[in-house]
Amino acid sequence: MIGRSAGPAARWLLALVAAGWQLGPDSGRAIAQARAAGTVVRVAGRDTIAVGSVPVVLHRIGPAVQGPLDTVGADRRGRFAVRYAPDSGAAFLLSVRYLGIEYFSAPLGSDPARPDTSLVLIVADTSSTTPVRLAERTLLIGSPDESGSRTVIDWLVLENPGELTRAPGDTLRPAWALALPPEGQNVELADVHLSQFSPDALGFRRDSVMVLAPIPPGRKELVLQYRLPRGEPRLTVPGHVNDSVFVLLEEPEARVTRPPLARAGAQAVENRTFYRWAGTLDGASELEILFPSAGVAPGTLLALLVGITLIGFASLAVIRLRSRRLAELPQFSPSPNPEPIAIADSIARLDHRHLDSGGVANAEERSRYEAERARLKAELARALASRPPRS
Repeated sequence: MIGRSAGPAARWLLALVAAGWQLGPDSGRAIAQARAAGTVVRVAGRDTIAVGSVPVVLHRIGPAVQGPLDTVGADRRGRFAVRYAPDSGAAFLLSVRYLGIEYFSAPLGSDPARPDTSLVLIVADTSSTTPVRLAERTLLIGSPDESGSRTVIDWLVLENPGELTRAPGDTLRPAWALALPPEGQNVELADVHLSQFSPDALGFRRDSVMVLAPIPPGRKELVLQYRLPRGEPRLTVPGHVNDSVFVLLEEPEARVTRPPLARAGAQAVENRTFYRWAGTLDGASELEILFPSAGVAPGTLLALLVGITLIGFASLAVIRLRSRRLAELPQFSPSPNPEPIAIADSIARLDHRHLDSGGVANAEERSRYEAERARLKAELARALASRPPRS
């Protein structure tokens, strides 16, 4: 179940974002502006304190090229400003390093007429015990492909509601971990551009995902992808979700059975229709989704047709072979009733052979002669009796 490369489901995710699908407060912004400005602050109780004299780094994330573009220093009041050339084919974001931990902004705004000039980059002190919860979860599940398996996009929204950054204790104690569906196979990070965790920040062990990087206050999104094998009748998703659950199913017959979420219409993604279910777990510790029974895969159907055809030809060959052998057997047809004249002729021939012997036949031969003559006479009588009377 270990994998870390971006999967083909990135198109689904980008289509959802383009359609205005929002899971967290910053999901709708994707493309950078020509100018961005803001302040670096640290959480202190119910207030924030400016953090000055720290470097702020501008990053570009594109399909082919990604990395830092520029670095500017925040002043003593934590204020900063940065300019750059916009690119509609890439995303831009900012980061600041504090106490050895890198904090990233959400992707910058995309409207050239309304640049982001009031950004707040929040940093925090660290703790290995501050709680992190799963606030929202979205499951996007496609129909079976040619192999009969289904692709699942698992979009997780993690929330650190406190004022301290949750830091991992050590390599054996991650900052956060979650059990994944036992039916899932080949788990991987779905898309490095949309997920707010890098592949190096994640670990996969058995049926669990672990976040090995610090989790700052606020919300961060983690997008995973895995597959369900052919013939799997259900998906059981463990893990309590505090706020909302969304499920998008491409198969109209598929449904959420536990807890009973409400069906909330349909949504088009990449010219494909997904049926949306929404609600809360209402205290349940897992989510169950049932799928329609799997049909016969094209390869299996072809194999069955070939097998049936071969059986048919074999049966036909056996039938023809049996017919040929029956035709080669001697044919016996019931003989017609012998004519009385023919029986009388047989008696005459028998008497002639006996007379030719000169009467010197022994007792055994004479006994056979008399028995055969008696048989022929009885047969003659029956033949005469069976003939219709003459009028």
